[in-house]
Amino acid sequence: MNLKILAISILTVILDSCATNSQTNPVQPQTPTNNFIKAVDISDLPKIELQNPVFYNAAGLAEAMLTTLKNSGVNTIRLKLWHTPNDAHAGFEEVKNFSKRLHAMGFKVWLTLHYSDTWADPGQQKTPLKWQNLSFALLKDSLYNYTKKIVLQMQPDYIQIGNEINNGFLYPYGTINNNQTQFIALINQGVKAVKETAPKTKIILHFAGLEGVDTFFNKFSNTDYDLIGLSYYPIWHGKDLNQLSTIINHTSHTFNKEVVIAETAYPFTLAWNDNTTNILGSESQLILPDYPATPKGQKDFVLKIKALIRLTDKGVGFCYWGAELVAYKGKMATDASPWENQALFDFNNKALPVLEAFKE
Repeated sequence: MNLKILAISILTVILDSCATNSQTNPVQPQTPTNNFIKAVDISDLPKIELQNPVFYNAAGLAEAMLTTLKNSGVNTIRLKLWHTPNDAHAGFEEVKNFSKRLHAMGFKVWLTLHYSDTWADPGQQKTPLKWQNLSFALLKDSLYNYTKKIVLQMQPDYIQIGNEINNGFLYPYGTINNNQTQFIALINQGVKAVKETAPKTKIILHFAGLEGVDTFFNKFSNTDYDLIGLSYYPIWHGKDLNQLSTIINHTSHTFNKEVVIAETAYPFTLAWNDNTTNILGSESQLILPDYPATPKGQKDFVLKIKALIRLTDKGVGFCYWGAELVAYKGKMATDASPWENQALFDFNNKALPVLEAFKE
């Protein structure tokens, strides 16, 4: 073999090696696929299942909702947890049993601790009845022990210390306006309980909306949490997706934290399927013309949210809220779902195209 042929042979081997490496070691996305959170909140599914509804996958075959979600690429399930609810729904035992079931199916579990007996959000943060009238010292101990019990028995992968705590939580002890120091102390108690009990569990602090994000998270410079969670609903938080993208990027860089869209949703129709008043039902509440209230519009919206968070340096995923909230009590019910036009299953309980957005 002469030198020219030898040189060509060596060059060919080098080029083949480079080509092989480029195929076997492709450039990785900033958030690895196996760590990207593709979550749905289906907190009401145990209650809905008591009505024995039949759900269908995209092919029209009867299939358990959890199986359809799993096969569609959903990897994380978010669940609310109330302290002592009136009917035990979303209470400790139900959520504990549901968490075990979800872990057995291979889902990660994301618990949202409302620290209330009912809904907690920016408009209400009522202290559990059993904790009312305690001294502040006893309240801190109660919060610590309660959080520790949850983590020990449920082993969540992600946990929120409070839900949409823009204005504080555990009123009146932890209102930001009147008791900011106590609010931060209570948050730190919850964080301490998680860190000491399950250091691998990721801690989320959850803020609703885009206005005031900096002011809120500046309060936690000495708090050892892991993720910033943001709620984004166009009906309440504005229709400018460019602003959403800007806020996500700014927040992740400013606080050097991973960011997850903790709640979002969008309608596939403006129609109703029961007589329970829907929360969203007007075109003025939509992002038009790009995202109409159609199955495709719903899917495109979720794909856009997914793309925005993926393009963020520290964006780690998203969660779709109310995925399970079909009209489960029948068409005449006035006390069932105000969300059935934003669920991930249509009015015949069939999986909608939006579930394709959870695939890679």
